[in-house]
Amino acid sequence: MKFAADNLHGLNPVVIDALKRLDPKPIKELVKRFESAGVDFIDINPGHLSKRDENKMAFLVETVQSSTNLRLILDSPNPRLLEIGLGVAKDNPILSALSLEPGKLEGILPLAKSRNSELVILLMDEKSFTPPTVDEKISLAIELRSICIDYGIDSDKLIFDPVLPNMTWPDAMVRIGEVVKTVRLLSSGAVFQEHAKTMCGLSNIRSGIKNLYPENLEALTMASLAGAGIDIVLANGLNRNITNTAMTLNMIAL
Repeated sequence: MKFAADNLHGLNPVVIDALKRLDPKPIKELVKRFESAGVDFIDINPGHLSKRDENKMAFLVETVQSSTNLRLILDSPNPRLLEIGLGVAKDNPILSALSLEPGKLEGILPLAKSRNSELVILLMDEKSFTPPTVDEKISLAIELRSICIDYGIDSDKLIFDPVLPNMTWPDAMVRIGEVVKTVRLLSSGAVFQEHAKTMCGLSNIRSGIKNLYPENLEALTMASLAGAGIDIVLANGLNRNITNTAMTLNMIAL
């Protein structure tokens, strides 16, 4: 199980200030802390950028890759920002993320094919809705995989994200269980007769409500996902409880 730090996002005050001033120092300091924590990937999500600020995606990518050899995940619903990030990336980053939304299919598939990039697939329909049950999630995985293969993207480039819920959702705990089941089926080869790579964003669970639920909820969910065979967890790379738990789970799995 690999660990991707999700802290470089457009709602992080450190990132907001750095982007405002185009100051690389705070970003470089965060990257050093990620490396010390032993993360494997750095997710770059600038949030919403106006057209005149799109160059800030390039600033983030160039700043991060000048500070580390860790692989990047370019994370945006805006294909234009992904294209800008790809344009300055030294290596071939993972692209995040595709769904059944028409704009994403039209804008992101060509980018992934042109660079032969690995591509995160959110199990969400054309209206950005993520279904609650494992059967519905697997159905979306089959449909999106077929679309990607027909477009010329190899199946081994695809990384499926069943989308963890936020705890404000009334059926959140049930949905977490359905996500774990989905990961297990995809990882085991039961769906495609081959291992399908999977990823989940742990921070989704307590986003906006961290004071209401204990942080070990994320660690416990990660343990369940690790047991199901997940490939990448996307989480807070500065939270030592989370990163240490990930390291321990990997040691147990050896």
